[in-house]
Amino acid sequence: MSSTEHGDPETQRKIANRLRRARGQLDAVISAVEDEASCRDVVQQLSAVSKALDRAGFLIVATALRECLEAPEGESELDVAELEKLFLSLA
Repeated sequence: MSSTEHGDPETQRKIANRLRRARGQLDAVISAVEDEASCRDVVQQLSAVSKALDRAGFLIVATALRECLEAPEGESELDVAELEKLFLSLA
């Protein structure tokens, strides 16, 4: 993906931070499973990972949608149908 697909550097930083947070949470899930933690603890950590990934995905799609709408006719890398498909893939 080109750097413009994720917007400005601030947006890229937010996306990277969300993904790093998800990676840390996933590491905690793996540790919990290896340490035979309670089912409740594992599921809570897994839920946190899922939410962090969803938020990063929605931020990426929202940024692409905004850039698509702002781009001159025919100059966007993604069309509305592709953006809709990406958005729905996160649901």
